[in-house]
Amino acid sequence: MTDRAVAVVRAGALTTVQDLGRAGYAHLGVPRSGALDPGAVRLLNRLVGSAEEAAVLETTVDGCALRPRCAVTVAVGGAPCPVRVDGRPAAWGTAVRVLAGSLLEVGAAVRGLRSYVAFGGGLAVDPVLGSRSTDLLSGLGPAPLAEGAVLPLGADTAARGSVDAPPWPGPPDELVLRVRLGPRDDWFTAAALRAFATRAYRVSPASNRIGLRLEGPALERARPGELASEGMVLGAVQVPPDGRPVVFLADHPTTGGYPVVAVVREADLGAAAQAVPGTPVRFIPVR
Repeated sequence: MTDRAVAVVRAGALTTVQDLGRAGYAHLGVPRSGALDPGAVRLLNRLVGSAEEAAVLETTVDGCALRPRCAVTVAVGGAPCPVRVDGRPAAWGTAVRVLAGSLLEVGAAVRGLRSYVAFGGGLAVDPVLGSRSTDLLSGLGPAPLAEGAVLPLGADTAARGSVDAPPWPGPPDELVLRVRLGPRDDWFTAAALRAFATRAYRVSPASNRIGLRLEGPALERARPGELASEGMVLGAVQVPPDGRPVVFLADHPTTGGYPVVAVVREADLGAAAQAVPGTPVRFIPVR
């Protein structure tokens, strides 16, 4: 393997390779996957001079530690967290040069859930169906990071410095999700739809890359019985038998058999990636 690579010293609770996903294969049963906070990925890649769609690392809760085998420009963003190089504090949210053999430590998130690590040239693991993303549901893409793994880096040839003061939206104190009702809102009572649009939910600890599970008022069905499986899209709000909504995120299944009461606007889903358990959630119906 070339020396343009980075070794994993500490993998963290869950660290995966992600880019902007493999769109266009849902008809084959392949979810989009990709970074849960794509806005952070685009911005970090611009900071290090990579293409916006370059592959990065997505850490969950407690960060990771890495040792580049070559000098490389790195930027850490997404959920705020401490960053250290060889034990010394380094900047978060901007480009940092890390020398070959140095230890880059990405600490635990102090707010939010998911931090991202971008590299000049991007991570050059082999793509699957046009994407380097790890899909935890289907098993496509590289496995979650393990200690001792070595990840190749792409050629670092791009110019930097096009982003001087990036605006970083902080993790939300309250998650507001704009939704379009349907396609199966008629499966629920009028009282249930009022509760969905007016009552507060909270993020459940059972949430993951597949779905944002919610605690709160159960939505009462107007129709009993089964629904034939049908296609699911990113942001679909599916309601399982317990009546508590689940918002489908990047690793969602391509089909499902429970009614979808609404679909969240894709622009609002990046904030959902950083919503810690217990965060209040409100749904705002829009046209």
